Amino acid sequence: MTVLVGYVPSPLGEAALRAAVEQARFRDEPVLVVNTSRGDAYVDPRFAQEADLERVVRELTAAGVPHSVRQLVRGRDTAEEIVDIVEAEDISLVVIGVRHRSAVGKLIMGSAAQEVLLRVRCPVLAVKAG
Repeated sequence: MTVLVGYVPSPLGEAALRAAVEQARFRDEPVLVVNTSRGDAYVDPRFAQEADLERVVRELTAAGVPHSVRQLVRGRDTAEEIVDIVEAEDISLVVIGVRHRSAVGKLIMGSAAQEVLLRVRCPVLAVKAG
């Protein structure tokens, strides 16, 4: 089994990563870090740059947690990628960061977090930054 964390290079992503490490230690499982972009990586602030991922790997290594990192650029949204990974692999827990959004914001843009919460077959741990 594996703990999957949806990672973005932000305080929200860092909170999710910390929670995933804690859960991986508790469960004695590896961590799979997933970062995605629809293909507009140069303008997508959620797309982790090489230095971001190197730092994540250093942190996971220092924490002594077995890990792997996947960065996907396939024209699909984050929720689709996470749901597909959960369906295809032995994932015990998904860790995602969530932020407060207005009702109008949810209506216009949808919510990747909500999509993950509703569609994956395993438990989801939703964390906030700070």
